[in-house]
Amino acid sequence: MNPFSNRAATLSGPATDALPVIPDDSTDLPLVAVGLYVETGGTIVIDTVRGETRTLTVADFSILPLGLRRVHATGTTATGMHALVLA
Repeated sequence: MNPFSNRAATLSGPATDALPVIPDDSTDLPLVAVGLYVETGGTIVIDTVRGETRTLTVADFSILPLGLRRVHATGTTATGMHALVLA
């Protein structure tokens, strides 16, 4: 049984997929993310859904519950990132 089959995706529920992130200075993620999972911590430079560019420092195995549309290559040192999306 699939508990998601008759359920609408909402921001208050869990993400429905995790997409690998390849940081890029000029290309948005294929879907706007509702969060970001980071395996190896460091600095991340992101564009938020509001269009602001932010530089954040995160620890290993962090979950950042923030809507974002891009992870920049320049300035990003964290690795193993996955965009949490509502697909």
